Amino acid sequence: MGDLAADTEVTGGHGRYRARLSPDWEIWGPCGGYVAAVMLRAAGLHTPLRRPATTACHFLGVAAFDDVDVGVTTLRATRRTESMRVTMTQAGAPVAEAIVWCVSGELEGPELRAAVMPDVPAHTDAPRIEDLIEPGQRAPHPFWDNFEYWPLSWISPDAWGERRDTPAEFQAWYRYVPTASFDDPFVEAGRVAMIVDIGGWPALVRALSPADEARWIAPSLDLAVTFHDAPASEHLLLDAYAAVATGGLAAGGGSVWSDDGRLLASGTQQLIFRSLPPA
Repeated sequence: MGDLAADTEVTGGHGRYRARLSPDWEIWGPCGGYVAAVMLRAAGLHTPLRRPATTACHFLGVAAFDDVDVGVTTLRATRRTESMRVTMTQAGAPVAEAIVWCVSGELEGPELRAAVMPDVPAHTDAPRIEDLIEPGQRAPHPFWDNFEYWPLSWISPDAWGERRDTPAEFQAWYRYVPTASFDDPFVEAGRVAMIVDIGGWPALVRALSPADEARWIAPSLDLAVTFHDAPASEHLLLDAYAAVATGGLAAGGGSVWSDDGRLLASGTQQLIFRSLPPA
């Protein structure tokens, strides 16, 4: 089990930073959302502004769980806004590239809350994953040990191989452990962005045939997230979808909600299919 604040910690200054990727966040290598969270931390160390507004990240290579270099360059800065380019490399090889907008926490403007939270059970009324799986059964990647998890679109293992015409949608409540929320707004932004990132494949795989699932994985090419509201709650609802898969790519996205019904973030991602070796 990892701790998000400790495992995304960035040191350095003047546009040159360093971090160490933790194997506790492994899914087919370092989770893309985890990489994005580290880059958000670097942006937060670089700017005096304390409100992340958007990030758009391209994943360029699969990093090892080791030290990475993170460079941050200001593209445009005013008293109330700053745009930054964030570049992550490892041993000189590219890992990821991101653009991050940050703004002042003192912005003023009209208020509108037109988005409506999905009508789903609260986490207090939903079964935890431990209630749905066999005792002692573990998730396939260490990444999932970092959450308490309440799946709302559960398909039992007995029914999984027989699924047909399942919508490419996925909903679940999450709560990070051992620390559920953070005072640092850039750790909070990373916490929410990572939830957006993990929705594409679970939504997509529900609509694939068992034969296709056995043949392919689909890691993220990119992740784009807009941050809407803060502070977040300890429990986060993910409402994810996969929109289309064609030509070796799959597009999806999702929204993250607080337990009191506020839309915290929304985002999109593009996945690329990679074939698995025969079993």
